[in-house]
Amino acid sequence: MPHSNILVAVSGGMDSVLLTHLLKAAGYNFGIAHCNFGLRGDESLADQQFCNKLAQQFNVSFHTINFATREYAADNKLSIQMAARELRYVWFEQIRQQHGYHAIALGHHQNDTIETILLNLTRGTGIAGLHGILPLNGVLARPLLFLSRDEIAEIVKLEEIDYVEDSSNASTKYARNKLRHEVIPKLKLLNPNLENTFEKNLRHFRELEQLLELTVTELKLNLFDYQDDGVHLPLEKVRKLQPLHLLLFRLLQEYGFSEAVTDDLITALDKHPGRVFESRGHRLVLDREQLVIVKKENKDIEPVNITMEDKRLYFGDYALTILHDDSPLIIRDNPLAVAIDAQLLIYPLTMRSWQQSDFFYPLGKRTRKKLSDFFINEKVAVHKKAQIPLLINGNGDIMWIAGYRPDERYKVSNNTKKVAIFELFKIA
Repeated sequence: MPHSNILVAVSGGMDSVLLTHLLKAAGYNFGIAHCNFGLRGDESLADQQFCNKLAQQFNVSFHTINFATREYAADNKLSIQMAARELRYVWFEQIRQQHGYHAIALGHHQNDTIETILLNLTRGTGIAGLHGILPLNGVLARPLLFLSRDEIAEIVKLEEIDYVEDSSNASTKYARNKLRHEVIPKLKLLNPNLENTFEKNLRHFRELEQLLELTVTELKLNLFDYQDDGVHLPLEKVRKLQPLHLLLFRLLQEYGFSEAVTDDLITALDKHPGRVFESRGHRLVLDREQLVIVKKENKDIEPVNITMEDKRLYFGDYALTILHDDSPLIIRDNPLAVAIDAQLLIYPLTMRSWQQSDFFYPLGKRTRKKLSDFFINEKVAVHKKAQIPLLINGNGDIMWIAGYRPDERYKVSNNTKKVAIFELFKIA
């Protein structure tokens, strides 16, 4: 809707630049976000400067960031493409929340969807991998999916819209580019209307996925018996599922069980009562008359030290990002983020679980409170206490109970010159 405030991800290429022009012509309020991944030297810098000028041309906010992508990929054992993807989506969401954008608009088009489906098929996929790129997925919007790459190029040429060309797009080093330049042209020799054919197939795949989800929802009502010790599924009904592998896998997927575990379970259904199967967070016990899914007992999460140079760390099931800003920002409506007066920080900081003797000064209070009492007041279940991350200053003070409350002593005030923004993202 035109009154919405949108964050547009702009690389400088013709897809995202056309999207920006269309949003401007339609009267939308928007800001531009650009990531400099530092992978192409001066060319990356030129793209960044182009996007800045585009924002100035439209008189809209410009948000940009420089990433050390190669170092991040090496540290996290990711490919360059996956590292860049993870970095940009986390940052886009941070900017969206901090500046009050309603949605993030991306310049994907029909050909991107084709490439995604072919990649998924090559690597192995379920039905979800066949629905392609969704037009709307949470706060992510992709308004150009109705256009092909050729149609976008034609519009850009006709309207004489300036853009920059990423030289890496011509390389076949990456799998997506290899599909784009070598595989898809050959498929189009077989079917010149490949984009239209995929669009029709996508509709069928998405409808099949919806039908499967409805079936699984109904099965849960019939099969799942939620008891104090876990979820019970009667074997008599499990054996009658058809198709067994697909439906059983979808039923167990939310508890983290893989297809390989599902295969092993099916093999063992009539032979090995008492076997135990594990996912990251649950155990599945094959009893004589039922399957029982129980949550694993919580294990202590190792503390994590945080230095002034750190920008991203991991703690338990969370990724922690750290951003430094010269503005006296106050985080609102996001319990997994906090802004702290950076002048009060004593490095190294620590993120850890709670300890019996812990106390803090709740925001808005001048008296200290034991965390044990605070958790009781907040009605935090006993087994969840150890999962709550605590941000600790170098002097031992608790500065933030993530998801619940910052400490009064470290809040952003009128005297604050610089803030450190800590934000957690659930990864499991």
